[in-house]
Amino acid sequence: MLFFHDCSIKNDEPVTDFSVTSVPEGVIWIDLLSPTPEEVRHVEAITSLTLPTAESLSEIETSSRLHTGDGAIFMSAPLVSKSTTSAPVVSPVGFVLTRTLLITVRFSELAAFATFTERMTKSGTFHHSSPGAFVGLTDAILDRMADVLERVGDELAIISHRTFRSEHLDIKSQRAIKDSAEMRSILRRIGRAGDLASTIRDSLLGVNRMIAYMSGLAEEWTPTEVKPVIKTLRDDAMSLNDYVTHLNNKVQLLLDATLGLISIEQNNTFRILTIVSVAGIPPTLVASLYGMNFKYMPELDWAWGYPWGLGLIALSAIIPLIWFKFRGWS
Repeated sequence: MLFFHDCSIKNDEPVTDFSVTSVPEGVIWIDLLSPTPEEVRHVEAITSLTLPTAESLSEIETSSRLHTGDGAIFMSAPLVSKSTTSAPVVSPVGFVLTRTLLITVRFSELAAFATFTERMTKSGTFHHSSPGAFVGLTDAILDRMADVLERVGDELAIISHRTFRSEHLDIKSQRAIKDSAEMRSILRRIGRAGDLASTIRDSLLGVNRMIAYMSGLAEEWTPTEVKPVIKTLRDDAMSLNDYVTHLNNKVQLLLDATLGLISIEQNNTFRILTIVSVAGIPPTLVASLYGMNFKYMPELDWAWGYPWGLGLIALSAIIPLIWFKFRGWS
C-alpha cells in the first residue's frame, strides 16, 4: 500500500491513482507498506530516486544500512512488530530523506507509524519539514520501544517476585514452584522477555546510528528548531539502551536463580532416594544372613526365631532413619 501524508490532513486512504507525475503539493512523507512493484515504480518515477528493496534492507553491514546517493540519505533499521504478542517479528524498515521529502519502506504494520500519523495533523507536535517528519517518526518509534521495555520490566518484576518468595526456598515446601511444568513456564517467560529486550536493543542501535548519520549529513538543511530535538532523541536512545542493559542483567539473574532452584529440587530428590537406599541396606543384610541355607543355625530351632528376624529387620531399618533425623540429614 502507498500513502501520501502532508502536515494538515489525516490520510488513511492508500493511493490508487498512479497517473500523477510529481509529488502532490504539501506532501512531506511517502509511506510504502508492503509495496507492490507498481507502487514502487510510481514513487521512483515521481521522486527520481531508487527505493531500497526488502533484500537490501535486511543487510547488516553499516555501509548497506547508511549511505547517500542522488541527493538523498538512505538509512535502514530493524524494528519490532507484534511486540505485544507471543511471537514478535523483526522487520527491516528503510528511510529515504531528502531536503523536501521523507520516504519510508516497510513490510509489516508498526504501531509507531500509526501513532505518528495521528500526531501529524496536531499543531505543534513536529516541524513541518522532511527532517521534522523524520525526527517526529523517530520519536514515535523510540516511544514505542520505551513502552515495550516497560512491559518487559513489569514481566520480569512479576517473575522475580515469584522466584524469590521465601517459601520457594523452603526445601520441605510443596508449593507449585516445585512443579516442573511451572518451572518450564517460568523459564520460557524469562527467555521470551530476554529475547524481546535483546531485539529492542538491536533496534535501538540501528535507530541511534540513523539519528547520528542524519544529523551529520543533513545539518545544512535541517531547520534550527529541529536540531535540539535531534539531541534529545539521541539522549533518549542512550538512556533506553542503558535500561535494556539493566533488563538483560536481570534476565541473567533470573535465569541463574531459576536454574539454581531447579538444581536444588533435583538434589532434594536425589537425597531422598539416597536416604531410602541407605536405610534399606541393613534390613537387606539381615534378611540375607537369615536366608543362608546352613545346616546349623541356632535361630532355626527357636520358637521365636521368626519374630526375632522380623524385629531385627525392622530395628535395622529404624535406627538409620533415627540417626539421619538426629543429624538433620532428612
